[in-house]
Amino acid sequence: MIRIVVDAMGSDNYPVPDVIGAVDAARLYGVEIILVGDESKIKPVLDSVKVDGLPVRVVHAPEMLTMEDKGMALALKARRPNAKNSMAVGMDLVKNGEADAFVTAGNTGAAMVTAYFRLGTLPGVDLPALAPIFPTATGSCVVLDIGANPEVRPENLLQFAIMGSLYAEKVRGVKNPKVGLVSNGEEEGKGNHLVKEATPLLKASGLNFYGNVEGKEVIGGVVDVAVTDGFTGNVMLKTAEAVAKLLTDKIKEAIKSGGPLAMLGGLLIKPAMGRVKKLMDPAEEGAAPLLGINGLVFIGHGRSDAYAIQNAVRVAAEAVRSNVLQAISTAIQENLAHKEQA
Repeated sequence: MIRIVVDAMGSDNYPVPDVIGAVDAARLYGVEIILVGDESKIKPVLDSVKVDGLPVRVVHAPEMLTMEDKGMALALKARRPNAKNSMAVGMDLVKNGEADAFVTAGNTGAAMVTAYFRLGTLPGVDLPALAPIFPTATGSCVVLDIGANPEVRPENLLQFAIMGSLYAEKVRGVKNPKVGLVSNGEEEGKGNHLVKEATPLLKASGLNFYGNVEGKEVIGGVVDVAVTDGFTGNVMLKTAEAVAKLLTDKIKEAIKSGGPLAMLGGLLIKPAMGRVKKLMDPAEEGAAPLLGINGLVFIGHGRSDAYAIQNAVRVAAEAVRSNVLQAISTAIQENLAHKEQA
């Protein structure tokens, strides 16, 4: 049985959504759940739901990492051998082979630093990349990196492309994923030095490389994987989320202020609006993988509710079943061997 660790102290409203979502996932997806966190806070929530003999257990971790943990203080808490915070204890379970994946809705920076120090990167991977799924006109697109690494080298973008392509194929079920390099123009030769220097590496990689893509091509569904540095990716993510919210809010405002006919029209389009809202809701995916780490780590929004946690566990279980970690490791090693022969 697949074993998923859930950081019960992760979300903004911990531990209620974390625990309830994890229990729902155990019931729906047939996975074992290991809840990590302060047992005195977790137990009352567990007692309030029907566990019904489900494979759910608690591993006590009396401490937690918060948004206040930064810089050297965070690094020390993340790497201390006997650390007792929920992220460190949970990732140690993965490292020691006692669990298959780790899910948290906690501080993104803390999760990335803890994963780096406790699990390390796969051999041949210089930097991990956070890879959320963007909804597009034709389905979805894996975009990486969206914040783990504000500054990268061309070789890092090649590694991101390999990892993102395999994640799209193994976990998302996309055959021969099309990879694009985010730039300020579609034409080859456009972009900054990073984009221009990364282009020949991606061309020679053996990946299904499409070329440069602008933001409109990413959202338009032209590619299945979009590769960029963490600074640009984070701006893309935050902008996309803000635009989606703006459009939804403005449509609601127009309906409410448009009189009886607009209200009637609003009722008629409500089912369609619900489908669109679901498409743009990050809770549907639950969490994004931190690719390149030597272990499966998934990071969700701090505002995650129980449904988001449930879906995060589902996505983590799909990654375990697909053996994507081994596939990425093998591909990175093949890339290294190719470089040595060249």
